[in-house]
Amino acid sequence: MNLRSTSWSMIQRSLILDSHVALWAIQDRGQLRTETLQAIDDSGNRIFVSAASIWELAIKRVSGKLQCPENFAELVERAGYIELPITFRHAELAAGLPLFHRDPFDRMLVAQAQAEGLTLVTDDALIARYAVPIMPAR
Repeated sequence: MNLRSTSWSMIQRSLILDSHVALWAIQDRGQLRTETLQAIDDSGNRIFVSAASIWELAIKRVSGKLQCPENFAELVERAGYIELPITFRHAELAAGLPLFHRDPFDRMLVAQAQAEGLTLVTDDALIARYAVPIMPAR
């Protein structure tokens, strides 16, 4: 099956949202492709948000680099997304990844996607260099 030509809404997935994708899914849905929104909204799909994403967005909010609600973690939970904690295994996998991407938060998301068998929803072209299934955000 050619996944590029298949409608994502027809495939049951377990997805992990990149930090900005999680933010867009909560407060700026117009940033996301129609197919991506359909996959995120499909009740048959499991949507994960990493603790690393909540951490990254909070750091950027506090430093003034990003507009993000203070209660973002609560909004993620209300949306029905599943919290994905960072485990020792995730940390070891992230540390062992090739240095295609230097952002430690993105490297953690790649490691979590690999460890948990998740498709990473992202707009970051560098992430596509890793051995991880990707769904384009935009």
